[in-house]
Amino acid sequence: MSNSTDKSDTARRRAQTHFTASEQRDTLVRREIEKERAASNAKTAKLRALRLAKEAVDKEAADKLAAEKELAKSTKPRARMAPRKKQPPPA
Repeated sequence: MSNSTDKSDTARRRAQTHFTASEQRDTLVRREIEKERAASNAKTAKLRALRLAKEAVDKEAADKLAAEKELAKSTKPRARMAPRKKQPPPA
């Protein structure tokens, strides 16, 4: 009887060892996935910040250019046009 008990204990230990090793691998894979996800999120946040900063600089430059154009229009002296001569209607 002790022989069958030893066999079942051995089988149980092997199964438990296999299960424990499998859980450890799963845990390592999950950690690795989390590291990759965190790195990807950090990269995305960095790129988003750079894009928003560039858009802000571009908008500021466009606003400045528009203001300069508006200022140039308002300070530019207008040329007077000679009065038009009325032409008789065609007969």
